[in-house]
Amino acid sequence: MDLRWYSIVIDSRDIAAQARWWAEVLNWQVVFESDEEAVIIPRWSEEEMAATPFDRVGPGLVFVPVPEEKVGKNRLHLDLAPHTSLDRQEQADRLLALGATRADVGQGPDVTWDVFRDPEGNEFCLLSSRDR
Repeated sequence: MDLRWYSIVIDSRDIAAQARWWAEVLNWQVVFESDEEAVIIPRWSEEEMAATPFDRVGPGLVFVPVPEEKVGKNRLHLDLAPHTSLDRQEQADRLLALGATRADVGQGPDVTWDVFRDPEGNEFCLLSSRDR
């Protein structure tokens, strides 16, 4: 059996707020919350986990507390992609309405993605629309 990519851990000042924000962005759910961590997973994954082999279950996001503010550009970031059936600009507008801000990390004007920051300043990208 292979190792399973279990989660991505994100340092956060307010783990509950970050978990709720990302759950809203991704239409996921908060499945665990304590003072030490908050965990979100896709809404469908709890139902399908029992029937899915261990190494095929997708990762969740875990938010853990840190005392310091984020400084500098992320070394790792999430890429989000809308399906081709969705209006990409509507998705960008939705992210902004939820509290994301646009970011310039030197990407230039000719790229096919947009860079945003979540409420705590973590960069992430909205890619071009895809069907896979």
